[in-house]
Amino acid sequence: MQIEVDYCGECQKHQPRKVIAPCSYHQGLGAWIGAIKYQGQLAALPVLCRALVTRIKVLEQQGLITLPQAIMPVPLHPKRLQQRGFNQAWLIARELSQLLQLPLVDEGLTRRQDTRPQAGLSGAQRRRNLHDAFILADDFAFQRVALVDDVVTTGTTVSEIARLFEARYVHVQVWCLARAEAPGLLDDLDSE
Repeated sequence: MQIEVDYCGECQKHQPRKVIAPCSYHQGLGAWIGAIKYQGQLAALPVLCRALVTRIKVLEQQGLITLPQAIMPVPLHPKRLQQRGFNQAWLIARELSQLLQLPLVDEGLTRRQDTRPQAGLSGAQRRRNLHDAFILADDFAFQRVALVDDVVTTGTTVSEIARLFEARYVHVQVWCLARAEAPGLLDDLDSE
């Protein structure tokens, strides 16, 4: 019998942020995520969201997570939203909200700085780029939220936002369509 645990022995020392994703970005999904984000090609979005919901429900049944009270997308700065025409995280969150019958909350968290895109930046550059880029409204009323983004790479964006929530004792789960593993990580797994 296999017992599921929150963290491996080494990770228990640090308790890293949990990221719930049904898929790997580097194992075939990168092109689909990019098509959603940069080209507005949304055909794969419902399928990927259903895969994420399946993963969430499995983790809930195993007692590893509790469903949040609300779903919240990572916000775009108004300038970037105007340029792109949509927020892919909001589209994903809307789909998840409908599938899980949980409220979609898209107010209260604001991106107050028009930061450079994270793609192509190192971890240190990403942290500097997003430092104090977000603000959380004083009257935020939920105690458990799922923060939704399309892909989590270094975790800088979600960590910066989660820091705001956690300062107010709001539990944050991170949900995304795909997790981008560190370079070389999958090479080691493929050679086993």
